Amino acid sequence: MAGLHDKFGRAITDLRISVTDRCNYKCVYCRTGNEGALYGDLPFADYLRMARVLVGMGITKIRLTGGEPLLRNGIVGFVRELAKLRPQGLKPPSSAGANGTAEGAAFHATPSLEIALTTNGHLLADMAQRLKDAGLDRVTVSMDAVDPDRSARITRVPNGFDHVLAGIRAAREVGLGPVKVNCVLMRGFNEDQIIPFGMFAREENVIVRFIEFMPLEEGRTWAPSTVVTLDEILARMSEYLPVMEIEHGRSETARRYRFEDGIGEFGIIAPVSHPFCGHCSRIRITSDGKIRTCLFSVWDHDLHAQMRRGAGDEELAEFIRGVVMKKEERHHIGEADFVPASRTMVHIGG
Repeated sequence: MAGLHDKFGRAITDLRISVTDRCNYKCVYCRTGNEGALYGDLPFADYLRMARVLVGMGITKIRLTGGEPLLRNGIVGFVRELAKLRPQGLKPPSSAGANGTAEGAAFHATPSLEIALTTNGHLLADMAQRLKDAGLDRVTVSMDAVDPDRSARITRVPNGFDHVLAGIRAAREVGLGPVKVNCVLMRGFNEDQIIPFGMFAREENVIVRFIEFMPLEEGRTWAPSTVVTLDEILARMSEYLPVMEIEHGRSETARRYRFEDGIGEFGIIAPVSHPFCGHCSRIRITSDGKIRTCLFSVWDHDLHAQMRRGAGDEELAEFIRGVVMKKEERHHIGEADFVPASRTMVHIGG
């Protein structure tokens, strides 16, 4: 079976690389507001080598995350180097060793490579064109309210809303689309923003995606009662305008919908009420070089340690294959035996 697969037969095609666990926002569903970076960043050359090996193993999509990835100096150059891993820039292996060249059985040309980035949007307006020119395909912007006061309450950053809105518009204008806007719904904070976000999707020509609140925040305050579920979101949006479901790929995290008049699209990512673990295609690399096979893993696997000890690319590939075979079948959110993830979201990468 070609490519990278886990023991359940799921093809692993999506890689998320966190390039920092620093963030300039302190969103209530993520941060306590007290903790900063805990794990540090690696040189971009190290992330690039990891990505090169994984692309050679069949990864077709790389998403850069954080923390806030646009805080990293050199992020545009990193995107440019990743873009060279696309088929037209990917060279056959010529040598073995630890210098980052793909080698032997670790290497298979990928038919395509999509490069995306998730950001809070605060710094995006000034960087959108440079990111596009470097080879970025699209962006997803986190935005949890469509009015400035509510946004400031959630992010705990005054005057951030205008920066985020400018970033969304700049990304759309330079062609980093379709631009997706992620909204984490949390009861008591922003569940009344569902219809305003429907209007926003139609007016701004972006795809809004609502995300059920998951137990990944630093404060460990999650409870089932705080979750605004897929069914509730759909019922509320249908009070605004009739909606219809759009077909989506098996490994897509979001269920997709559009308004019946054809103007505007939104999605719902519902890991709590409608888990999609059975078709999961993702692994993650943390900012300190650990592989995580699930957001809710209680352990991680130190890929960077293998690099430090001088492992060649084929050795890294074998290590990765072994880790992927340990990928969890599913999470256990809401179950009696649920154990919280060993890291919170900001220290994993979205």
